[in-house]
Amino acid sequence: MSAADDAGQDRVKAFTEFRQRMNKRILDEPNQVVRRFFALDTQTYQAGALDVKTKELLGLVASMVLRCDDCISYHVAQCREAGVNRDEMFEAFSVGLVVGGSIVIPHLRRAVDFLDQLEQGEADAPGAHAHD
Repeated sequence: MSAADDAGQDRVKAFTEFRQRMNKRILDEPNQVVRRFFALDTQTYQAGALDVKTKELLGLVASMVLRCDDCISYHVAQCREAGVNRDEMFEAFSVGLVVGGSIVIPHLRRAVDFLDQLEQGEADAPGAHAHD
């Protein structure tokens, strides 16, 4: 693995660990509004009339249009977990780009970099298999 691959995997790991640690820290507070919002967010992405894959793709496009890199990274990872392949991901990226305009391009770059790092980590994991 190259130094760039190591740095990318460190980014994925750091993002995941920070998110988990801070979510726990936030939810340890006795604030019912925050807890209810987090619960609502979790419920929103569960399968219903739309499957999880579709909902995560919707979340990804919305995050791109809103230009939230943390949200984009989260939804890229969730999309991969839900079985979204690279072609589907790029179709979602194209919707976000068309709806959001050229200002989305820097976020698209970071989204593709994060996707590349996730795929590299999947390829390097023992017993990993392609999801595509």
